[in-house]
Amino acid sequence: MTADPVPSVLALGPVLPVVVLGETRPAEAVPLVRALVAGGLRAVEITLRTEGAVEAVRRVAAEVPRAVVGAGTVLTPEQAVAARAAGARFLVSPGWTDRLLAAARDTGVPLLPGVSTASEVMALLERGVAEMKFFPARAAGGPAYLRALASPLPGARFCPTGGIGPDSAADYLALPNVPCVGGSWMLPPDAVRTRDWDRVEHLAREAARLGAAAVAETVADTGGGAEGRTGSGTGTGTGGGTGGGDVSAGGPCR
Repeated sequence: MTADPVPSVLALGPVLPVVVLGETRPAEAVPLVRALVAGGLRAVEITLRTEGAVEAVRRVAAEVPRAVVGAGTVLTPEQAVAARAAGARFLVSPGWTDRLLAAARDTGVPLLPGVSTASEVMALLERGVAEMKFFPARAAGGPAYLRALASPLPGARFCPTGGIGPDSAADYLALPNVPCVGGSWMLPPDAVRTRDWDRVEHLAREAARLGAAAVAETVADTGGGAEGRTGSGTGTGTGGGTGGGDVSAGGPCR
């Protein structure tokens, strides 16, 4: 049975691990994701950049029930359908087309479409999509660019991804329109290649602490609650279902 989609991708937590399998076999995604979950990062994006990625999503969905697995680098309606059939509970794309938005709506799975310009943000808001991926984050202007968008486009919320590491994640999470960041810094290639899952778990735990601390500091500075950062969880315009209520485990981070 396919798990329910999540109501909001941005509400999954402040740090979203981005898994690029490379030469890693689909079966090895299971212990990798188990290590991330053990470290406190339950939501995981597996990118569809390799031949076995959909199978990896399927295995993780079936064998790691505590994980909230999504599919990234979703470029076509066909990939959206395949990812959902494999058990993906959310979708992420580096960009968007109207066909892709429609396909995501049809699957009932929330899509986080990619943007890098104000015009793209406006076009998505016009289509009822308020949650977006900002990509490639560092190359497209980094925290300064997103800070500049906050005032004229207050309805948009972002998950920046691309060139983000432990030294820059907090700068993004300090922004009022950034509830989460995506990255792979907790998955160093040598650790994945040698199957050093203890190291992955350790780095995941550090990332979870970093994300939780950044959000707590921002909430304290603004005197508000986390709700203002994550939104209601119903504004993506591409999602459906109400079965994502189990994605939090002890706080907004995981």
